[in-house]
Amino acid sequence: MPNTALITGASAGIGREFALYHAEKGGDLIITARRGAELSALKVEIEAAHKVTVTTVPLDLGTPNGAQQLYDATKGQRIDILINNAAFGGHGEFINRDLADDLAMIDLNVKSLVALTHMVARDMVAQGGGKILNVSSTASYLPGPLQATYFATKAYVSSFSQALAEELKDKGVTVTALEPGYVETEFAVRADLEGTNLTKSGATPRSVAKFGYDAMRRGELRAVNDGKLRFALNWLIPFLPRWSVLKMTRKMQEKTN
Repeated sequence: MPNTALITGASAGIGREFALYHAEKGGDLIITARRGAELSALKVEIEAAHKVTVTTVPLDLGTPNGAQQLYDATKGQRIDILINNAAFGGHGEFINRDLADDLAMIDLNVKSLVALTHMVARDMVAQGGGKILNVSSTASYLPGPLQATYFATKAYVSSFSQALAEELKDKGVTVTALEPGYVETEFAVRADLEGTNLTKSGATPRSVAKFGYDAMRRGELRAVNDGKLRFALNWLIPFLPRWSVLKMTRKMQEKTN
């Protein structure tokens, strides 16, 4: 049975673990990220350990033509699973941040995801089926003072994923939004979140990748890896005064040292 997965942001963190987990299950891979050396090393590691084929496509998915370039590079290969994992965040008050950084965040977290999903999902429908996993975040459930743009991009991803799931469910394609809490990856360093309460403890990339991948396989709509957090997001936070939620979220992201 064909079982090729296209994974973005695969050079490190959750994306790398998605690739390893899929390979362990005997699936071939197309992996992409900006860092070509890391992709090549992962290819060697996976192909040495598993009897699968790994294709690397080093590029910057956040550029205006990034999604199209990636799609063009995979033409002729059947994609059974699309995992949209590439994204980044950034800490600080919105008006004090470099606008170019936030616009680049939107380009990668939203625009490239939408463009790639549009192209690959059409092929999946034509071939009779497929599975899409969009890596969102628990940030999608609430506004995020001090990460305003990042939280908003993830709200978009989760909303988009659910709508697409409804549109494609009768066409053989499932869409799942993985919405993890904080994960111990290099994300916090790049987003300048070190020293905040948000980063005091988190899940491992391996556990989150496995949880999300398995949820995708089952065709689940949304997947939050932390049960307590899932309960709070669905049954507590929606009933709190909005100003209280905003204050709580900001405090969680303020620097403590």
